[in-house]
Amino acid sequence: MNLLVMPAAIMLVAAAAVAQPAPAMRSTEQQSVFFSGEVTLPDGSKPPEPVLIQKICKGTAQNETWTDSKGRFSFKVEAVGSDTSTADSAQAGRNPDLSRPMGNSTYYSNPLTTALRDCEVQAVLAGFWSQRVSIALKNTLDDTRIGTIILHPASGGQALAVSATTLAAPPNATKAYEKGMSAIREQKWDAAQKELAKAVAVYPKFAIAWFELGILRQGRNDLTGAEEAWKEALKSDPKYVKPYEVLAALAERQQKWEESEKYSRDWIQLDPEDFPSAYLYNAIANARLNKMEQAEAAARKGLALDKERRIPRLSYVLGLLLMQKREFGESAKCLRTYLELAPNAKDAASVREQLTKIEAAATTVPR
Repeated sequence: MNLLVMPAAIMLVAAAAVAQPAPAMRSTEQQSVFFSGEVTLPDGSKPPEPVLIQKICKGTAQNETWTDSKGRFSFKVEAVGSDTSTADSAQAGRNPDLSRPMGNSTYYSNPLTTALRDCEVQAVLAGFWSQRVSIALKNTLDDTRIGTIILHPASGGQALAVSATTLAAPPNATKAYEKGMSAIREQKWDAAQKELAKAVAVYPKFAIAWFELGILRQGRNDLTGAEEAWKEALKSDPKYVKPYEVLAALAERQQKWEESEKYSRDWIQLDPEDFPSAYLYNAIANARLNKMEQAEAAARKGLALDKERRIPRLSYVLGLLLMQKREFGESAKCLRTYLELAPNAKDAASVREQLTKIEAAATTVPR
């Protein structure tokens, strides 16, 4: 769905340019800008509760402000130092300074345009989604008004991929989390672990911080620590879907089939329609537990959901299950599909050998 928004353009907040301004004043004014806009539902009504406004620059998300009772917001961005939200978002769109141009600094010469070069804004509310709106500044005569951001009801999968506990996190926990994520992007692993640990210490129900801490620990080959963190994420928010996936995958990697079956089954119960990969883990775990009927049912359901065929291994697993049942014709078809979708898979050569044998067997099975 297209997001109905006005062009994302920007105007610097300051007095109009005058002849020979005082250098200090001009330098200060050119390094700050106010953005304003509003958030509505698709029918134009206001959101049911305050909406978090986030700025995302080069993949780093930062909480800026919340909408007021009418869905309006404004926040200030500075080229140097910390970004500052407006104290009263009820004033969004009503500050006369927002409509004043200042000079004609370009995208390349002004420090503020450089800071905003890869930045976007999005609205965040559990159960809804919005597209991101670019706020890149090309010159200082642009308009600061972002326009209207539409909040769309999320599908089950989209809603579950966002933890409701994030919005309840206190500022000091959120700040530690953001510092941790920034350190991860800079590959400062010790600093990242320290900040994420601080975030969950301040706010023990911070599910996304627990999840990211687990990812960090996994990357450092601390699988025990990763599992502990992901279990805490699940405990903090049982409706947050991401921990189910990593826990099911970890259990499969460790050949803990009962655990993998449980996590994938719980994942499916949470959202049976949006995650075909849950059925892959469930099919493999059930097959390893010699529950072949359940394994086949899971593989078939996963394939039915995977309409874009993004998970080729579902075809492979179903092919093997059908081979066990001596249903060689359909088994061969599944393996051919797998090879078509993943011709360069690491096991492609061995699968081709299997396919040759299955096709030969299919010709000898009595009809």
